[in-house]
Amino acid sequence: MNTPNRQDRLLIVSGLSGAGKSSAMKALEDLGYDAVDNLPLSLAWQLAGDWAIAQRSLATGPQGLAIGVDSRTREFSPERLSEFLSWLRARGDMAVELLFLDCDDELLFRRFTETRRRHPLGPSGQRLRDAVAAERAAMISLRDQAEQVIDTTMLSTHDLRALITGYYALSAAGLAISVISFSYRRGVPREADLVLDVRFLKNPHYVAALRAHSGQNPEVGAFISGDAQFAPTLESFGRLVHTLMEGYTSEGKSYLTIAVGCTGGRHRSVFFAESLTEYLRVSGHDAEVRHRDIGADAGN
Repeated sequence: MNTPNRQDRLLIVSGLSGAGKSSAMKALEDLGYDAVDNLPLSLAWQLAGDWAIAQRSLATGPQGLAIGVDSRTREFSPERLSEFLSWLRARGDMAVELLFLDCDDELLFRRFTETRRRHPLGPSGQRLRDAVAAERAAMISLRDQAEQVIDTTMLSTHDLRALITGYYALSAAGLAISVISFSYRRGVPREADLVLDVRFLKNPHYVAALRAHSGQNPEVGAFISGDAQFAPTLESFGRLVHTLMEGYTSEGKSYLTIAVGCTGGRHRSVFFAESLTEYLRVSGHDAEVRHRDIGADAGN
């Protein structure tokens, strides 16, 4: 039997071709997972069973196995992978999850065009757009089964690695929080669990001396924090997050993403995200901040 209080993890990584599976697998390997990509499904069955048995004799902490499976995998079909997942979950000796990586079609077109790679569902002469559409239609049933879906459309490789670490670290000390500032013009971050709109705060964009600076500038910060609504909003939202943490933790959630948005993603959302992160850290939470759109064209 497994060591008490230990739960080994088996993660199936799948999704659309070009959506970032290779990067996700590398991140998992760096986290200490045994990572195997594009193994024929018939061998994946044997690997998973043998790996689970081998872990029972180990006196170490939780271990992880990541198996990458997608349209390039020999013997692959969504139905066959669903059958594999059902078999894994029925065993009951590992925590089994499906991670599905998604991405907007236009970005997938660009990635395949720039790398000159042939889409796995695109035989010679078939349009790339048709191949992407066919794969998306075929994979939708798997996406619906996934415990976690990560849309990589607006994620850098660094951002994806941070998400993978937050969700799947084998020895997480507690629930980790990522606070993201963003511009509503560029869309709400798809990985967000909680979203706060701070467009009600006074806007430094309309102050000529502040417009060119970001929310990390002390003068911009002083202007925003001078708004009478800033402090009570920060306090109220910070207390809300603190209250929710117990419930999220009891449900087994290991990573919480909070998105803070304003119009341009440069002033109000940046300063509020920085302030919220500091509030949470002082409250004893593991929180980090990143600014998705701070380098975009300045806007109001």
